[in-house]
Amino acid sequence: MIEQRLLRTDLDGVKAALSRRARPKLIDDVEHAARLDARLLDIGRERDEIRARVNALSKEVGGLRRDGKVEEAEALQAESREQGATEKTLADEHEEVSAALKDILLGIPNLPHADAPDGASDDDNPVVTGPIALNATFPDWQRVPHWETAEALGILDNERAVKISGSMFTMQRGAGATLARALTQFGLDRNADVHEEIRPPSLVTTATLTATGQLPKFAEDAYAIEKDDLWCVPTAEASLTSLFNDEILDDTALPIRLMAFSPSFRREAGSAGRDTRGMLRAHEFDKVEMLAFATPEQAPALLDDMVDRAASAMADLGLPYRVIEICTGDMGQSHHRTFDVEVYAPGVDAWLEVSSVSWFGDYQARRGNTRFRRHDDDGKAIKGSHFAHTLNGSALAVPRVWAAIVENYRNEDGSVTVPDALHPYMRGITVITP
Repeated sequence: MIEQRLLRTDLDGVKAALSRRARPKLIDDVEHAARLDARLLDIGRERDEIRARVNALSKEVGGLRRDGKVEEAEALQAESREQGATEKTLADEHEEVSAALKDILLGIPNLPHADAPDGASDDDNPVVTGPIALNATFPDWQRVPHWETAEALGILDNERAVKISGSMFTMQRGAGATLARALTQFGLDRNADVHEEIRPPSLVTTATLTATGQLPKFAEDAYAIEKDDLWCVPTAEASLTSLFNDEILDDTALPIRLMAFSPSFRREAGSAGRDTRGMLRAHEFDKVEMLAFATPEQAPALLDDMVDRAASAMADLGLPYRVIEICTGDMGQSHHRTFDVEVYAPGVDAWLEVSSVSWFGDYQARRGNTRFRRHDDDGKAIKGSHFAHTLNGSALAVPRVWAAIVENYRNEDGSVTVPDALHPYMRGITVITP
């Protein structure tokens, strides 16, 4: 969440930053939060005054009893009890106001980076790189949607997936399943030079999703297992970001760079009928995720590196791609600055997002209480700690890359050539045929 102290020290700055997100209600929320925060300060001062008065009364009562002035002592004791009751009332109000403030702060999004482009929607997202390797024209045999090609080749069987699990589930078969697995291993291998591989649990607690910002805002899109207070991960980011919750890291160990393959589960509420054919939108899909914990000084370079890794993966696969920067009005709840990598799929005539790389500042670490301690030039720990910065990005989102390969590499006879970069993972399959 945003730093609560800013509500007192720079409320105008917070309002100016959030106004760039093109959601006027956010300003009302921030002003309400500021009022609640001010009330908490007032309650604290009132409680301190009452406690001081109670302590003074206790001393006076003791003196009066020693002097035999019982009636006066009892009168002061009655006043002390009244003060105690008032303090209890203030304590109850403090708890109530604190809970209300926390609820509001959990719903207030991150402050956009100063360099993030202003805009109101995805129509305002500027292209910052590319398009790269985009053909001027595509032959008719590449203008076939991937689901038609895949069904003809027998590598996609969504009809039986729906029979097993319901709508918006997919199932790859034969060389299609091999292609999906190959993409996963390709995504892991090309980032293993600096990222430690993790295989995290696929179920996480409410606290975990709250720390990463998925809850409470995106509860409708998540799969809940209410009996056990667990949720299916919408992305491995949720698991990885919470690895060091309530811990203090050493700056000498930063950055910590991780990667993970995991299934991802999303209810996709409100998306019925939109991009639901083939592999473009599903309730379950596989993804390789990159994540880093860093100091504020390390974060910008890590952001650039993650974007480059995601983009260069598409280049290695020979897919036409571009990089766009997400404007403030289209930015996610937790995001400070975000870049998306998109590939062009000629069969559906669309740019498909295959990676979203984001810098969160200390927003997630503040929710999860992940801190780091600095050291001086002599290696001595400096007193105090600071919230870490987190970054994450999709190294490779399998379904849309799979779809883009089937459409871009479709041959005139309906077969699909496998990109050279995936040959080591395909058990000898270089061309997918019926």
